[in-house]
Amino acid sequence: MSATEAVPRHPPVSAAPRGTPQSPLEETGRGTRWAVWVILALFMLWTLVPLVWMLMSSFKNRTDVTAATPQALFQPTLDNYRGLFSGPNNLTPYIWHSVLAAGISAVLAVCLGSLAGYGLARTAMRGKRHLAFWIISTRMAPIAAVVVPLFIIFRGLNLIDTIPGLVLAYLTFNLPFAIWLMSAFFAEVPPSLEESALVAGCTRWQAFWTVILPLTKAGLVTTFILCLVFAWNDYAFAVVFSGPNSQTLPIAASQLVTQTGVDWGQLTAIGTIVVVPMMLAGLAVRRWLVTGLTLGAVTGE
Repeated sequence: MSATEAVPRHPPVSAAPRGTPQSPLEETGRGTRWAVWVILALFMLWTLVPLVWMLMSSFKNRTDVTAATPQALFQPTLDNYRGLFSGPNNLTPYIWHSVLAAGISAVLAVCLGSLAGYGLARTAMRGKRHLAFWIISTRMAPIAAVVVPLFIIFRGLNLIDTIPGLVLAYLTFNLPFAIWLMSAFFAEVPPSLEESALVAGCTRWQAFWTVILPLTKAGLVTTFILCLVFAWNDYAFAVVFSGPNSQTLPIAASQLVTQTGVDWGQLTAIGTIVVVPMMLAGLAVRRWLVTGLTLGAVTGE
């Protein structure tokens, strides 16, 4: 018997068709991916369908909005938006008040939060973690617990029904959040970078301004957008501290719900005006927003 005949011959192994799972583990992984896609699709429907329906309803006339059967096909009209900017329902002052109060409070929160967060991240002291937790715990306090003390203080300082009063009210909740978030970003920056800047002749402020801040641009944008959204959507502070001279968009929306009925067309129109600017702002800076939420914000420092 030759050596060739002594070796048993096995049938050739054929490759599995493309798309066929190569192993049970691969099949399980594919099933998991499908489950994730289904969950994401359901979440997108849950999130987007109400927004799309609100946008569509804002272009419907009164008959289509209040129809017993929902109308998907209709003749678009701008009457609801015209009604918001004409006559007694002029929305322009409310928009201006919201822009001022939310914008100024967000800018101040980022500026002050950056300085305090940098000091918290770079200062070595006993109990720093407890201090950081105490700062963010003030953000966790219910609004009802701080409304009455703030109202007494603001009334004594003549800040009721003023834009500065709303700005300070928003800062009471935005500033602790900004400090906590920015301290996490500054903790991610190696101290050796600013030490090199100090050796090169920079002052502490120059090192902070020219080296540290550019490296935490994602954190600055993230903090600003989140603080802006919190202030823009606020109703509790606005209904307590604002008045005819400082009422914001959420207050204007609540005034459309009266004892005689609800103007659903204008209500959906003002809801669109409230939601769309913040969505556009988030989409414009989504790259920085995603980077910020997944980098320093998750460290919990």
